[in-house]
Amino acid sequence: MRQITLDTETTGIGHAQGHRIIEIGCVEMIERRLTGERFHVYLNPERDIDAGAFKVHGISREFLADKPLFSDVFQDFLAFIEGAEVIIHNAPFDVGFLDAELVRAKWRKQLAAHCRVFDTLAYARQKYPGQRNTLDALCKRFDVKHFNRELHGALLDSEILAHVYLAMTGGQTCLALEDEPVVNASSSKLEKITQVLSSNSPIIAASSEEIAAHDAFLQFIQEQSGVNHFE
Repeated sequence: MRQITLDTETTGIGHAQGHRIIEIGCVEMIERRLTGERFHVYLNPERDIDAGAFKVHGISREFLADKPLFSDVFQDFLAFIEGAEVIIHNAPFDVGFLDAELVRAKWRKQLAAHCRVFDTLAYARQKYPGQRNTLDALCKRFDVKHFNRELHGALLDSEILAHVYLAMTGGQTCLALEDEPVVNASSSKLEKITQVLSSNSPIIAASSEEIAAHDAFLQFIQEQSGVNHFE
């Protein structure tokens, strides 16, 4: 099974009020194993960013001035998530924004036409009724470190969500990234995985800060597994 954890950052709350997506971060898992494949992009929203939103993510309109428009990259994004189960915390928020952006890009299909969506917030509320089930609360419950983050970021949050999802739904055999074929997988599954990993879907490079955060995430995986898989 191919799964994608996804997060977005926006100019504010409420796509119906004209707010836009300014960052998309996606992390791939195959058969519940992180592959190291990611999709990440900053977007020019062509509008101001609310002060409250800026306090959350720290992304300014000046920083986004030379970034691509959603209409420039959405087909690359859809190619990356095509056919996967997309895992989102509080899915209605992100899906609502993505569908609104697809409408602006004059794309006739909504996100649900390209992937299945799994909402970790809805799942957590069913599994832990009456408890706080924000992503931060779930990180504390499952001892997932935040890498001393002060601001939210779509790529980092999607990586954190991947670990929270695995812990909340039963874990996995090995937390480390795997280069070997999945054990006991059928030939058809292995062929499908090969096609996915050899696809031409572009992976947009992250910034140096995001790479550092990702390295911290890999270090956390190493500490949890007790074995150095990255030397």
